Amino acid sequence: MTRGLLRVYLGAAPGVGKTFRMLEEAHRRRDRGTDVVVGVAETHGRPRTAGLLDGLEVLPRREVRHRGAGFTELDLDAVLARRPEVVVVDELAHTNVPGSRNAKRWQDVQELLDAGITVLTTVNVQHLESLNDVVQQITGVPQRETVPDAVVRRAGQIELVDMDPEALRRRMAHGNVYGAEQVDAALGDYFRVGNLTALRELALLWLAGKVDEQLDRHRAGHGVEAAREAWEAWEAREARERVVVALAGGPEGEALLRRAARIAARTKGADLLAVHVVRGDGLAGADPARLARQQVLTERLGGTYHQVVGTSVPTALLDFARGVNATQLVLGTSRRHRLAQLLSPGVGVTTAAAAGPIDVHLVTHLVTHLVTHKETRRGRPRPVPPLVAGGLTPRRRLAGFLLAGLGLPLLTAGLSATRGEVSLSLDILAYLLLTVAVALTGGLYPALLAAVGGFLLLNYVFTPPVHRFAVADPENLLALLGFVVVAVAVSTVVDLAARRTREATAARAEAQTMSTLAAAVLHGDRPLPALLAQVREAFALTAVTLLARSETTGWEVAAAVGDLPATTPAEGDPPTMTAEGDPPSTMPFLGDLPATTPTGGDLPSTAPADGEIEVPIDDDLRLVLRGRTLAAADRRLVEAFAVHAAIALRQQDLAAQAAAAETLAEVDRLRTALLAAVSHDLRTPLAAAKAAVGTLRSGDVPLSGSDRAELLAVAEESLDRLNRLVENLLDMSRLQAGALGLQMRPVSVAAAVRDTGVPVRVPDDLPPVLADPALLERILDNLLSNALRYSPPLRRPTITASTHAGRVEIRVVDHGPGIPAEDHDRVFQPFQRLGDRDNTAGVGLGLALSRGLASAMGGTLTPEPTPGGGLTMVLSFPLIST
Repeated sequence: MTRGLLRVYLGAAPGVGKTFRMLEEAHRRRDRGTDVVVGVAETHGRPRTAGLLDGLEVLPRREVRHRGAGFTELDLDAVLARRPEVVVVDELAHTNVPGSRNAKRWQDVQELLDAGITVLTTVNVQHLESLNDVVQQITGVPQRETVPDAVVRRAGQIELVDMDPEALRRRMAHGNVYGAEQVDAALGDYFRVGNLTALRELALLWLAGKVDEQLDRHRAGHGVEAAREAWEAWEAREARERVVVALAGGPEGEALLRRAARIAARTKGADLLAVHVVRGDGLAGADPARLARQQVLTERLGGTYHQVVGTSVPTALLDFARGVNATQLVLGTSRRHRLAQLLSPGVGVTTAAAAGPIDVHLVTHLVTHLVTHKETRRGRPRPVPPLVAGGLTPRRRLAGFLLAGLGLPLLTAGLSATRGEVSLSLDILAYLLLTVAVALTGGLYPALLAAVGGFLLLNYVFTPPVHRFAVADPENLLALLGFVVVAVAVSTVVDLAARRTREATAARAEAQTMSTLAAAVLHGDRPLPALLAQVREAFALTAVTLLARSETTGWEVAAAVGDLPATTPAEGDPPTMTAEGDPPSTMPFLGDLPATTPTGGDLPSTAPADGEIEVPIDDDLRLVLRGRTLAAADRRLVEAFAVHAAIALRQQDLAAQAAAAETLAEVDRLRTALLAAVSHDLRTPLAAAKAAVGTLRSGDVPLSGSDRAELLAVAEESLDRLNRLVENLLDMSRLQAGALGLQMRPVSVAAAVRDTGVPVRVPDDLPPVLADPALLERILDNLLSNALRYSPPLRRPTITASTHAGRVEIRVVDHGPGIPAEDHDRVFQPFQRLGDRDNTAGVGLGLALSRGLASAMGGTLTPEPTPGGGLTMVLSFPLIST
């Protein structure tokens, strides 16, 4: 039986029209003569959607009783008995009532598809299982009904039902999605413009991934080279250049990165990806410090850094390149000598031969030699490769030499006693076993000694003619040569295995140390001190200091960690005491040091020569370690983290500079705004009041009673404006100083908005909020005054209140010109009126003061667009916990 086709209408949010589009498709198929029935269609009371059910066959739903209540669900058995060609099943992620055949509706759909019935269904992006947690982070609303992504991805057709966020909000405001009682809360919470935009982007990205999968399947099934259609599709997919550069961890990496960046820069929008292949056997290879520097360079060039694990470097590189749809691959040419290249073509040549449609650029050694020469001249200490020290400890090698030196004479004496009874082949086997034992004990060089000594003894003592270094029988000569070859081969394998085991153990320890240090740094609030503290602890050091060169004072301590010895107090000074009252023996220092430090003991280094170990980072930075010397492998780790310390220092300096610049800019902006406010808003009412009082005092102008009353009113109004301005300035100063007195108690929202003079919609059962009554009324007065100032004459502002998500929300809604979304935060800045400079607009403190008062009482004040035009101010307080 042919499986049915699944067609999914995917939406970013409720209300975009998925069910409407699905029912339109059902009508089109019915008009073409297809047998279509409606199993489930959720219209949610929307008249236009419900009207589309006219003319379609709607199957009755199955009634289910659960805990005394009645529910209706899809009648799966009725659909299977009817066996239509197409069935409409809305809301794929719906959870069935307990007691149904399947727990989820998507499982019902799978049965229908298995029965050969085509299904039209809908689902929102927030119900996809892989995006469920992301949607919750965006909207703050958990989605308990989910559908596995694989179910939707297996659909034969997926149609995105899209709608602009503003258009969806207008649809909701007109009552086309939810009832009137739910509109305000929905618009202010889940259906915010930012939420809808993010959900829309998620839907588009998820659908783009589905398109990529379809192209992959098409390419695999038809073959890019064989099928013209698949090749054109693949070319369309690769329209964006992706340049991958292979980093081996050598000094040529920086030159390769810059060459690859230039290649990527030739095409607009090209991606740069750097990849390093880690050996699959877990052995240490590249220098981690150099790789860390190259990773930083990659990010500075606008690329991304990746690490992959593979036993074959060419295979791993090509797998990664094909996985990211790379169009170009940049590698360095082999640095091996010509004989080695004759035996093996090398990574570059092997990769280029198997690259297929990917363009491979082999950068010659002449280009990368300049970088190597530069590093050599700089004098940076090069790490000692682990293989130089050998795979076994000196004690084991000594034991191997002793076993060879003692075992050969003893074995020769024993075999000589049995001469004539034992054949030459058994003598050779005995010496071979001794050689293997020596190899297992001492490695390659003692085993070579045993092999050569055994060959000579076998030739001189046991091979005719005896007591002469000659062989009469050619078979005996071949046997002796075979013995030497086998002995050398076994010795080499044993020694190599020992080397690899030791190297793998060191690499595992290296990786564990680096991951531990990195985790400690990432989880700390102060990355640079945390990094130095972890280096000190990991390597049992007494002090770690990061020195920075200054043009005026020489080397300066940028950061340091360690144990600072106790200060020897001067005569007459009290001793330094700990919290418990006992004089300390040592005091830990971390980060910045005091202006004066005691002498003696393990102090932070003030010059590179003060420590046992100096790790150069660049020309102006040194990491100085005190306490003990380090092995070569430990030094490699310290060099890697020295680079990260330099990065953390630069980030710390940039953050400090940015904070200082922001503070200065804020102070300058406030000073400028305050001067402008004083020069305009303060001087205007003063001038009006002074002119009115001066006229009243003058006897030159005869004044009637009405004139005198009007002048007095002008003076009173001007002084009231001055009084409000001074009160706002004082309250703002108290807020910034944290000296605002609060009298918090439960306050009824209905009572607070009772005498505002505008339409009010507050539910009778609305719970009270914990606030200062006077300050709450002042906030509402400021918000309402602002709304009245900008509302049209025939559309007065309104005040609504409701509870949502554990909070009480008070909305002051106006239908004026509104404020662009990018200016929503600016309206709360002091002395900010967005260019409005009329004589009645005020100094621009009202909204800033209102938000500050709301925050002081534990609430929030946020703006949002009014559906249909205007601005809504949302004042929110948490519910009073019982």
